Amino acid sequence: MESLIGGRRPFGAPRGLGPPTKTCPAAQSREAMRRDNWRAKAASACNDASVTEPGDPTAPQTTDRPASAATPRRGRQTGEPSMAREPDYHTGRPTKVAIVGTGMVGSTFAYTLMLSGIASEIVLIDANHKRAEGEAMDLNHAVPFAHPTKICAGDYSDCQGAAITVISAGVGQQPGETRLELVRRNAAIFRGIVPKIAEANPEGIIVVATNPVDVLTYITVKESGLSPQRVFGSGTILDTARFRYMLSEHLGVDPRSVHAFIIGEHGDSEVPVWSLANVAGMRLPSFCAENGIPLSPDTMERIFSQTRDAAYEIISRKGATYYAVAAGLMRIAEAILRDQNTVLSISSLITDYYGIDDVCLSLPTVVSRRGIERVLRLDLSPKEARGVRSSAKVLRATIESLGAASNPG
Repeated sequence: MESLIGGRRPFGAPRGLGPPTKTCPAAQSREAMRRDNWRAKAASACNDASVTEPGDPTAPQTTDRPASAATPRRGRQTGEPSMAREPDYHTGRPTKVAIVGTGMVGSTFAYTLMLSGIASEIVLIDANHKRAEGEAMDLNHAVPFAHPTKICAGDYSDCQGAAITVISAGVGQQPGETRLELVRRNAAIFRGIVPKIAEANPEGIIVVATNPVDVLTYITVKESGLSPQRVFGSGTILDTARFRYMLSEHLGVDPRSVHAFIIGEHGDSEVPVWSLANVAGMRLPSFCAENGIPLSPDTMERIFSQTRDAAYEIISRKGATYYAVAAGLMRIAEAILRDQNTVLSISSLITDYYGIDDVCLSLPTVVSRRGIERVLRLDLSPKEARGVRSSAKVLRATIESLGAASNPG
C-alpha cells in the first residue's frame, strides 16, 4: 500500500487507498463553525410555521408533505404534448396557429414560425391532406434543433382555439390566364374555405396571404362575418420591406433604420410615400444633402420600379417568392401574439380615408393581440393622395366585377 506524502494522497493514486488523511485543526475549526451557523439558521426557521424542519445538510433531503400538498408543477399534464412557450395570457391556453394551404408560402411560414418558438402548436391544413402530413412530419424532425412545438396536419375543425389562422391557399396563374380569371378562381376557393374557418374559430384572427391579397381580404371580411378588426391581409408589408431595402442600399444605412411605406394595392397601382420617408427623423432630401448622396427624380423612380417589379424579377428566375413573404407573415404573427402594437402596412377594410370607402388596401396600421387597433391617417402629399385613391378605384373595379360574376343578373 502506497504511503501518504505530507498527509496527502500521492498524485495519480486511486482514492480509498492508504490510511485516512488527517484533518488539520484549522480545517476542523472551519467545519465546526459552518455547522454552528447552519444550526442557528435552522433553529430560526423553525419559528415559521410554513417551513418544515430541515435535516442535516449533508444528508439527502426529503419532505413529509403528502404528494397532494406538493406545489403544483407548472407545465403540461402527463401525456400531453410539450408546450415550451408561454400560454396566451388572454385565454390561458397554449398559443396555437393554424395555416391553411401548405404550398411554398404556407410551408415556409410554418418553418419560420417553428424556428421562432412563439407558437406552441401549429396546425397545417391543405386540400391535399397527405401533403400537409408530409410537411408536418418534416417540420417535427426539426423540432429538436429549435423549440418544443406540437406540429400536426388537421382539418378545418382544428382551427378551433387558434389565435391566428393564416390563409395561403389558392391557385397560381396558368399560361394565357388573365388576372381577372385568376382572381375569380381564387375567390371561389375562398368562398369555400372562409366560412369553415369562421365557424370553427369565431374568436380568432384571420390573416390572408394569397394573391391578389387585397381583393381576397375583402372577400374574407364579407364571407367570415367576423369583425373587420380581426380580418386583414399581408398587404404591402413585403413591398414596404423591399422599398426599405432598396433605399438602404442607396443611402448606405441599415434597412431597419429606414422608415418608409408603400401603401394602396399590393400590385401595380401601389404608392410609395416619399414625402414621409426618413432616416433618423431626417427627410430623405435633407439626409441625402447632408451626406452627399444624390437623390434625383430618376433615382427615386428607379428605386420604386425595383420595388414594384421585384416579384416579377424573382419569379422569372426561380418561379416563385416565398422566403420574404413568410418573414413578413412571421412579423405579423409576432405583433399579434406578443401584443406589440406594431405599425405594419397591412391590408384591411378602409372607410372614410381620403375619400376611400368599403375597399381593402394597405395603410400603416397598429397591430396588437386584438388585431387592428387603428389605421393611421398619413399626411400625404397631393400626388400621393391621388395615387392611393386611384389604387382604391382599381381594387373597387375588380371587386365589383367579381360580384357581377358571382351574382349574374
